[in-house]
Amino acid sequence: MHLPFHLANHLDSALRAAAGRLGFGDRGFEPEVRVADPAHGDFQANGALAFAKREKQNPRAVAQQIVDQLDAETAATFDCSLAGPGFINFRLKPAALLAWLAQHDSEAHLREAAAGARRGQHWVVDYSSPNTAKQMHVGHLRSAVIGEALCRLLAFNGAHVIRDNHLGDWGTQFGKLIYGYKRWADPAALERDAIEELERLYKLGHNATPEGSPELDEARAELVKLQNGDPENVALWKKFSEVSLAAFQQIYDRLGIRFDHNLGESFYNDKVDRVYRELTETGLAEDSAGALVVFHDEHPRFSRHAERPNPFMVRKADGASGYASTDLATALYRTEHFQADGIVIVTDFRQSDHFEQLFLTVGKWFAAKNYRRPELHHVTFGAVTGEDGKALKTRDGGTIKLKALLDEAEVRAYAIVTAKNAERPEAERFTDAECRDIARAVGIGAVQYADLSQNRSSNYVFSWDKMLALDGNTAPYLLYAVARVRSIFRKAGLDPAQPPTAGATPPETPQELALARKLVQFADAVRAATQQLRPHFLCLYLFELAGAYSAFYAADKVIVDDPAVRARRLLLCHRTLIVLESGLHLLGLRTLERM
Repeated sequence: MHLPFHLANHLDSALRAAAGRLGFGDRGFEPEVRVADPAHGDFQANGALAFAKREKQNPRAVAQQIVDQLDAETAATFDCSLAGPGFINFRLKPAALLAWLAQHDSEAHLREAAAGARRGQHWVVDYSSPNTAKQMHVGHLRSAVIGEALCRLLAFNGAHVIRDNHLGDWGTQFGKLIYGYKRWADPAALERDAIEELERLYKLGHNATPEGSPELDEARAELVKLQNGDPENVALWKKFSEVSLAAFQQIYDRLGIRFDHNLGESFYNDKVDRVYRELTETGLAEDSAGALVVFHDEHPRFSRHAERPNPFMVRKADGASGYASTDLATALYRTEHFQADGIVIVTDFRQSDHFEQLFLTVGKWFAAKNYRRPELHHVTFGAVTGEDGKALKTRDGGTIKLKALLDEAEVRAYAIVTAKNAERPEAERFTDAECRDIARAVGIGAVQYADLSQNRSSNYVFSWDKMLALDGNTAPYLLYAVARVRSIFRKAGLDPAQPPTAGATPPETPQELALARKLVQFADAVRAATQQLRPHFLCLYLFELAGAYSAFYAADKVIVDDPAVRARRLLLCHRTLIVLESGLHLLGLRTLERM
């Protein structure tokens, strides 16, 4: 028996074929397969109800006709039953559970099997995107963590993913920074912590150039020199970018993030003229008080007839470009250069209006020019708040630097790890170096997972106690679950990479069956997280899987005398291990062998 990774897809095809044999396919029958309540089965098909209602037939009779037409392979894989007015429930047979587990025996095989509709597609994911010459702060955490998880999910589903860090590396702030740098730069501070010194110099430059002052005119002159290619200012700007990227990379390394490209706003400076020309030629853009704008009259929020007109400003009245012009050029470049089938942009919810208008404009522009039209997704997220519900701040009211946050995560995790280590038998204690390595994985993973486990659309409360807890839906709990599975193989003197599972029989006990069924649902969790671009679906699944494993481990001894029982329980342990590790790796977490 060969079973695919996505059993829901398998059922969908089987139901369509059965309906086709009855002539229902030509009349619009849709199976509507979904994961079922465990009390009723593994999957449920609800399509017979809508079809029968439309055809004025008895839905339960229609459902029975479809079941009667299912092929022999489906009948051998599932126990089928009808419920209510015409729901079709499917429960995998124990032999089918064993077959699925036997086939999907490694992270590599899971990845290969998961590649489906997105196989061969090119997806650009735009995330993190900090401003150069400024330190990353806690507000940058969500975009970086969510974006990386989405990259991994899309790649797991077969897409070729291009990671693009769209840096804020151009604009008026650089005139003020150059002004400050030329007057107050501290070479020793630049050597010690360049990004912190640049941030200090920008603040000095900003404070020294109030609106209407001669000093502001000087700062603007520095910007003009930069824009005109002045060698000294261009060299300074390049230096600012280099030290910023180096500082950012230190953060990204700790979070397990890498980028294929760091194409900032400056990269598109010479590409905006084409945007102006084509939007004008196609009649999409028009002059409005000297500015070049696009109106979306069909959209009530963006109509020129609205109480507060909200045009999409493609070029300012003074001829300067802005976010809209740069972002339009970016969309075109990604479509033409990367041949993007999809583009995902990860920012906070406050930019929703901008990207909604951007996507509306891109859609009309690309249609008018007959350009390929990629899927466009703006992935928004809520704020990180303190336990008082307000923006997360330092005690003195300042913005929390992301580096300091990650440092504190490791320090807090190290305190927990060393305390737990002291409780272990002396012969089994970790060295201090091992404790620090565990603390790095647990501390950083706790911060990442606390973010990803929330529905990204919501604000979430940052709580050290909750995110570092060893129980509940947390990284420490899941990392410990992985380590506990590995300990079974270690104590039995077995290699977890090659477990002795030959001769395993189908699951029998209630806990074995529950764990096997939960393992099969990995495919559905990955699909839901990828299709909806919401990693929390995968987080919830992993938490439930760890719970199912814990119940199994408590009820059924693994290392028993009966070879067949031992083999199947080792099989369940091993598949739990690879699914937990695969899932955590998809979220960007590093797993541990011991903890």
